[in-house]
Amino acid sequence: MKRRKVTVVGAGNVGATCAQVLATRDYADVVLVDIIENLPQGKALDVNQMGAVLGYEPTVVGSNGYEESAGSDVVVVTAGKPRSPGMSRDDLVTTNEKIVGSVVEQAVAQSPDAILIVVSNPLDAMCHVAKHVSGWPKERVFGMAGILDTARFSTFIAWETSSSVKDVTAMVLGGHGDQMVPAVSATTVGGIPLRQLVSEERIAAMVERTAKGGGEIVELLGTSAWYAPGAAAAQMVDAVMLDEHRVLPCTAYLEGEYGIDGLYIGVPVKLGADGIEEIVELELSDDERQALEASAEAVRDVVGVLGSAA
Repeated sequence: MKRRKVTVVGAGNVGATCAQVLATRDYADVVLVDIIENLPQGKALDVNQMGAVLGYEPTVVGSNGYEESAGSDVVVVTAGKPRSPGMSRDDLVTTNEKIVGSVVEQAVAQSPDAILIVVSNPLDAMCHVAKHVSGWPKERVFGMAGILDTARFSTFIAWETSSSVKDVTAMVLGGHGDQMVPAVSATTVGGIPLRQLVSEERIAAMVERTAKGGGEIVELLGTSAWYAPGAAAAQMVDAVMLDEHRVLPCTAYLEGEYGIDGLYIGVPVKLGADGIEEIVELELSDDERQALEASAEAVRDVVGVLGSAA
């Protein structure tokens, strides 16, 4: 039986980590595409050789073109310039709009039936670009942000409560930026509401650290994070490829849900073989709903910087 195929565009830190995690899952061939000569080929070779140690079949191909990606079930777009220290997400818009537009155009030509998962920043705006360029329905074009933000929030909660991160159920909504909205009312540890375990003051500190989580890593490393983002993108690929019907926070195109219309923003969705099967509407507190509306306005401002894709 021929294995199915996932393409990851961008062999930088995030893309290579995503490809590596997917290779270890061992259910699909992975194509790693990058314009830099020898980079995707070298990383693919390295990941294949890791298979001999960890026990998965070496099926990662590096390419500088898109021919190898033909017939992919899922295309993950990580291409684009990363944030550098002191750089706002807005500064990235015009640069990455051109890069993401070009990548999507070439990828969809080779894999017209694929599902597009966008990871490039500024995430919410790049989803608009991908949807516009591909012309695909909203169910098949969505972004990775909420899983990463939720992972950060969950990590801080596990540390704060001295609990296993496996027992933390959290959800972060809104734009992938400083105005993201951790849904504290929907957050539990082992089924116990977070507010019963941690003071409002400590929760506020964790929420703030989560919102600035990407910036904290940029300040430490001088570049964006990659391990958690790469794994988060791979989790979305799993949900689609394995038809898991997972409820995960993703950047989805809303048409009235949560009172938001015509905008990509982070909300819980059910992900399966057809992409987004359902947008899950949580019961938010008044504060959370207001914060989500404010986050949506901030996203609209960034999207407004786009050219034709807005």
